[in-house]
Amino acid sequence: MDGISLLTIFVLSIFIGFEVISKVSAILHTPLMSGANAIHGVVVVGAITVAGQARDNIQLILGLIAIVLGAINMVGGFAVTDRMLQMFSPAKKPKSSEPTQEARP
Repeated sequence: MDGISLLTIFVLSIFIGFEVISKVSAILHTPLMSGANAIHGVVVVGAITVAGQARDNIQLILGLIAIVLGAINMVGGFAVTDRMLQMFSPAKKPKSSEPTQEARP
């Protein structure tokens, strides 16, 4: 494929992705984030593969940058997902059997 075709596919995928994500209800954002984290994991594996087969320094540097950025994005996505799940978990009740203050003589 030539460069114009690849650029056209890339731009169209941006528009389609934006439309799909903007139509998702708030209740589905956590599963969507989990799916995105899985995709970032695949991206990191691909970047490791590319960096492992690098033939010159530019390919190696670009592969290492892709690994670092993909890992940051993946870890950040898991942190956001964990925080969102904590928002929906029920609040912990304090134990009522424990006295709040010790009795003084």
